[in-house]
Amino acid sequence: MSSFEFDKTLHLDQQEMILGEDHGFLKDAFSRFKKNKGAVIGLVFFLLLLVLAVLGPIVSGRHFDAITKTHLSLPPRIPFIENLGFFDGKMNGINYYTAPDLLDTYYWFGTDKLGRDLWTRVWTGTQISFLIAVVAVVVDVIIGITYGLISGYFGGKVDMVMQRIVEIISGIPNLVVVIVFMVIFEPGIPTIILALVLTGWIGMSRVVRSQVLKLKEQEFVLAAKTLGASQFNILMKELLPNIVAQMIIMTMFSIPNAIFYESFLAFVGLGLQPPYASLGVLISSGYQSMLVFPYMLAFPVIVLSLLMLSFNLIADGLRDALDPKMKGF
Repeated sequence: MSSFEFDKTLHLDQQEMILGEDHGFLKDAFSRFKKNKGAVIGLVFFLLLLVLAVLGPIVSGRHFDAITKTHLSLPPRIPFIENLGFFDGKMNGINYYTAPDLLDTYYWFGTDKLGRDLWTRVWTGTQISFLIAVVAVVVDVIIGITYGLISGYFGGKVDMVMQRIVEIISGIPNLVVVIVFMVIFEPGIPTIILALVLTGWIGMSRVVRSQVLKLKEQEFVLAAKTLGASQFNILMKELLPNIVAQMIIMTMFSIPNAIFYESFLAFVGLGLQPPYASLGVLISSGYQSMLVFPYMLAFPVIVLSLLMLSFNLIADGLRDALDPKMKGF
């Protein structure tokens, strides 16, 4: 066997070994994730909420802002379940579905003060809250990764200047920055996303920077430099793939935070405004009628709580599965 053929065979063997290790890592990570009961429960709840958010408005056949003046403040009523004595359209001993046009009418989550179907509004609001959070987090991830890679890899004065900028921004409470931004500009989905992006990228940039500082002196990076790889290739092909696990973990923790901020802004009147529906808008509207019609507040609060809890459980499971060392980070 020639020396070229020997080197080629050795190279192929090394590739197979690397692929085998990658496959083993992913398999082990999936196995660890499945053993985490909390993470599995969180994943099941998330998938259930996602399906309901997509299909819920379609199943109801009603529009989220359709007003029916004769159906004001109706309690929840669900077919078949009403025979069990709950979700039967009664509240405080009074049946609100006694009118002739309501005998065969069902509102699974009831209606609000304007006669709008809460089932449709809750799941439409879940779609909007989820959309805002995901878009904001994706932009945060892109900015945070870029900023952290540059700061950590180049180091020196570049890192010093970039980190002073981060310290100045992070020195102002996130909520204050978001509220000021929302007061200055007209509330709307693009404005909310921009407000969440203003400071949301800082956490990701710090995690990426710390990982790059740890990895850039490793042998494989030094070997790439010796072989003449460009700085861009080193960042994209050597460093970035080695911090994917941390990026996924941070992203999963960031989504519930973004959902909370969006809901808080809507609750205090700085986010989306009625008739648009988001979980925060529904909670704000339900809070005003909490003592008289508690179901108006209960359903959006339950959905928001389950959504945030499921994301946190999934993120915790991914952290333990992909990078157990991050548990105490």
